[in-house]
Amino acid sequence: MYQAISRGLLIALALLLIASCSSEEPTSTGRLDKGDKAPEWTGIDLVSGQQKSFPGLLNDKPAVLVFWATWCPYCKAFMPYAGQIQAEYAEHEVQIITFNAKERGEGDPKAYVDSLQFPLAAIADADSIAENYDVKFIPGLMVVNGEGVITYRRGWTDLPAGKTVAEFWAGEVRAALNELLDSATHSP
Repeated sequence: MYQAISRGLLIALALLLIASCSSEEPTSTGRLDKGDKAPEWTGIDLVSGQQKSFPGLLNDKPAVLVFWATWCPYCKAFMPYAGQIQAEYAEHEVQIITFNAKERGEGDPKAYVDSLQFPLAAIADADSIAENYDVKFIPGLMVVNGEGVITYRRGWTDLPAGKTVAEFWAGEVRAALNELLDSATHSP
């Protein structure tokens, strides 16, 4: 009986491995991407304790969306750059809107947000928002225009957590914001 169970598990594992290594792209992932309207949401802000709603929170201005957790080394590496981006684009009223997601109960999200020392909205318990935005891995990074349309979504990288990847993502976010703001100033 033990051999039958072992054989069954081995077959199941082999099938799972074959399926996960498929080179075919799925026909429809449901993934939100550039050009898609970001879903509406309502959540409680860790900073103010007030309810915030999207897209109303935008006030017709662009925003950087960051999905993060206190345990995530990639998130910790990127957040100081989010603060720099917020300061650099303050004249354009670009907001940083963050979502505490996939937390695992290991940290204190409020204390972490308070330590960041830059203005941001930090939505608490945002797992359902992350799911609606199809965020599988964190940090999830997106840029949206003032109407809530996604103009940038972070892609996959194999860079390790730390300064290099944080600078890489910050550069991509800045490029997306520059493109968005340039197109807004050159539109009729």
